[in-house]
Amino acid sequence: MKSTLALTVSCIVCCSFLVAQSPEPSASPSAAASPIPAKHDAPAAPSPAPAPTLRALVDALPQTDLNETVILLKSRYLNPAALDDKEMARATIEGLITRLGPGVSLSPPPASLPGDANPLYSEILQEQTGYLRPGTLSGDTPGKMDAVLKNFAEKGINSIILDLRATPESGDYACAAEILKRFASRGAALFSIGKSAAKQAQNFTSDQEPEFHGIMAVLVDHDNAGASEVIAAVLRAQLNALVIGETTRGEAVEYAQFPLHDGMILRVAEAEVILPEKSLIFPAGVKPDLVVRLSGNLKREIFNQSLEKGISQFVFQPEHRRMNEAALVAGVNPELDELEAAQTKKTQPKSLPYDTVIQRAVDFITTATVYGEGNR
Repeated sequence: MKSTLALTVSCIVCCSFLVAQSPEPSASPSAAASPIPAKHDAPAAPSPAPAPTLRALVDALPQTDLNETVILLKSRYLNPAALDDKEMARATIEGLITRLGPGVSLSPPPASLPGDANPLYSEILQEQTGYLRPGTLSGDTPGKMDAVLKNFAEKGINSIILDLRATPESGDYACAAEILKRFASRGAALFSIGKSAAKQAQNFTSDQEPEFHGIMAVLVDHDNAGASEVIAAVLRAQLNALVIGETTRGEAVEYAQFPLHDGMILRVAEAEVILPEKSLIFPAGVKPDLVVRLSGNLKREIFNQSLEKGISQFVFQPEHRRMNEAALVAGVNPELDELEAAQTKKTQPKSLPYDTVIQRAVDFITTATVYGEGNR
């Protein structure tokens, strides 16, 4: 097995060297400038085909060429020390992790965060839309959500924005299933975790009545990985929730973790989440219905400030005094008065950043409510 891996990665290195040494193709005669002006109705020249990637070149090699490439590298490369057993092993691991994408990862020791850096947060926007940010998924998250959903129901809230963008990577799929039971119908198939041939798949089904009926928007971005991806995908399938934001990381799998030197961890995907319609989240991720991008730094700034100031002021523009008929009759201009007052004080209020992702979610819910579409 080790020799096969070494042969594969060595072949990749060889192809890189051979491609780098290949001479540049000479320009064809047809590429030279012509003294005869082209006719306006002449067909456009076809665009040149894109150059094949290194991976495509390697994939095109038969097994005999793969073996031969390794032999040539080890016998001809000018620096033999660059191809000793240790370097070959490093190249093999690096090549495999690159090829397998989110299925395999090598990471440094996890950093410990003081307290709960991503607490559950909720708010009612403009007295009509519930905003819920679950934060870190843990055993008590579903219970905390129950209290929030009960409060929403008592206030007649029939639309919710579920913001998963502050949910760190998690493989707690049992917690994800419990959260989904708050929204999916009793008896609905939520998802399953497909095991290897030697192990039986684990199925998750809702066994309770939902606590919410109404319009839902789910917010995600590229930081979402694992359980939060599953929540977004199932809510879209079961409730027709609109998913807004960016494509998630595509890591809805179960990882086996192996400790290595200096606290490093090797993670290997050994089971994947399967949605009821047999579709997969790994490795492509959950693609949003509406793409809206917000920088990670701005997102974190807004979330941190919202814990003290509330999220509404990062969503809705502040109202300014406007010119109207009454002001026109009175011969005053409230817009100019407001500007002059600010200049007199010589202080301008600091403008807050706006979360365009939540803004688009509010727009969607408003439109769906006005047109009476319910869940889209």
